Amino acid sequence: MKKIFSLLFLITLVGMLMGGCAPEQKKTENSGESKNKTEQTAVFPLKVKDASGNEVTIEKKPKRIVSIIPSNTETAYALGLGKEVVGVSDFDNYPSDVKNKEKIGGMEFNVEKILSLKPDLVLTHESIIKSAADLHKQLQDAGIPVVVVNDAQSFDKVYQSIELIGTATGEKVKADQLIDGMKKKIAGIEKKAEGIKEQKKVLFEVSPAPEIYTTGKNTFMDEMTDIIHAKNAAGDQNGWVKLDQEAMIKHNPDVIITTYGGSKQVLDRKGWQDVNAVKTKQVFDVNTDLLTRSGPRLAEGVEELAKTVYPETFKK
Repeated sequence: MKKIFSLLFLITLVGMLMGGCAPEQKKTENSGESKNKTEQTAVFPLKVKDASGNEVTIEKKPKRIVSIIPSNTETAYALGLGKEVVGVSDFDNYPSDVKNKEKIGGMEFNVEKILSLKPDLVLTHESIIKSAADLHKQLQDAGIPVVVVNDAQSFDKVYQSIELIGTATGEKVKADQLIDGMKKKIAGIEKKAEGIKEQKKVLFEVSPAPEIYTTGKNTFMDEMTDIIHAKNAAGDQNGWVKLDQEAMIKHNPDVIITTYGGSKQVLDRKGWQDVNAVKTKQVFDVNTDLLTRSGPRLAEGVEELAKTVYPETFKK
């Protein structure tokens, strides 16, 4: 995804450099400042290739954005586009300003409502391409640019989704800064984790009984355990999987993290009384959005996980 930036200042800059006197040098420095500002402004119309493989043309910088999934909304706000967001899903809860936005549905989307908001960009998601095929078609038929953001299952993919949204909204520079900030925060956590001598085995529970689900390898939550120098108790599984309680008891996790407020449920669970995490009461509830929402707060999620699993190292 190549961005087109204006470089017209070069002609003026060259002329100033040829002057050679001190006053002209000052003008050159001022032009350098102008250069930086110019480079940060995307030139519309522009084209982006989204997660569906479509090349989407966006004629002008979006002023009215509808986001149909919380991670997209959080990214838009992190890029300074809160005022431009005019519609969000029923599940959006962060930042608090989203409560003031029009709701466009949850599991099913209100196409008429979306159209009434007159968006000049709709940020949708790869995970609903099939289930919301009619939605996409109706929006596209109405001439509204629809950008499908990838269903990120790794940190690299999360960075790609942020970059895509940044590009589509004319905020590529801010997106790069946001990604750089996340990477620096994670690098700092990794550095601190190097001093951990004994790795703890962590089990994630992302849904309650009777359908208990956990997260295995090839997920960003699995990456989180690597970053904080821990082991994923379900690391022999792939993706988001239904929990095999017998297998997890054998794996004997040292810490259990629930993302649904179920710590007491786990501590009282029959047959788990000899599991290390239960015996030592190392069962904790962590904000589900920080750990499971593939957006800009994932770095905060890593930090929260680190403080929970290794408080002696990360709460100093």
